[in-house]
Amino acid sequence: MANSINTAEVQTIIFACEAGMGSSLMSVNSLKKELKKAKVEGVSVIHKPAREIPSDAQLVIVHEGLAKTVQSKAPEAVVIAFKHFFNDPVFEKVVTAFSNGEEVLSNVE
Repeated sequence: MANSINTAEVQTIIFACEAGMGSSLMSVNSLKKELKKAKVEGVSVIHKPAREIPSDAQLVIVHEGLAKTVQSKAPEAVVIAFKHFFNDPVFEKVVTAFSNGEEVLSNVE
C-alpha cells in the first residue's frame, strides 16, 4: 500500500462502500460539491463497492470497516479511512490537500 500520493497525480478518487446506496452516495455528492467549491478541477469522484475496486486505483476513500477489503483489491492505492459518513474531518483534509496541491496521506496501516 502506498503511504501518500501527490494530488496532481490523481485523476480519480474512488469512494468505496459496501452496497452502493444511501449514506455513501450522499457522501460522494458532498465530496464532489466541496471539491467544486474549492475550485479543484481535473479530478473526478466515483462511487464503487469495495469488492469492485480496480487493482490500479490511486486514491480510495472508504469507511474504516472496509479498509482491509480495499487494500486487498488495490494494494498500491492510497487508502483513506473515515469513521462517519458526514462531517468526518478526513473529507476536509482531502479537499484541502487537493486545493493546495499537496500530498494526500494514507491513514490506514
